[in-house]
Amino acid sequence: MSAVAIDESRPRTRVKERAEEQSSSMDEAQQAAIRMLANDLHRLNQSVMKAVEAGVSVELVRSARHHSGNGNWGDLLIPVVVKTGG
Repeated sequence: MSAVAIDESRPRTRVKERAEEQSSSMDEAQQAAIRMLANDLHRLNQSVMKAVEAGVSVELVRSARHHSGNGNWGDLLIPVVVKTGG
């Protein structure tokens, strides 16, 4: 087993692990969609951290809720960005 460097200054969001735990009873198509969502969320979290380090505050706010028509729904987000000082 190789050692992996962990940046202790970054929060650990566990997006991938949480998605895997929650999708264990889903079919293949659902699991694939959740894996894609988890990957995108991981990238979003990295982008938020980079923006914060660059000197802005970022809040993600629900802008709408998407409904599938069969009872499933998902929140759609927009960023609210505030420049702080500098």
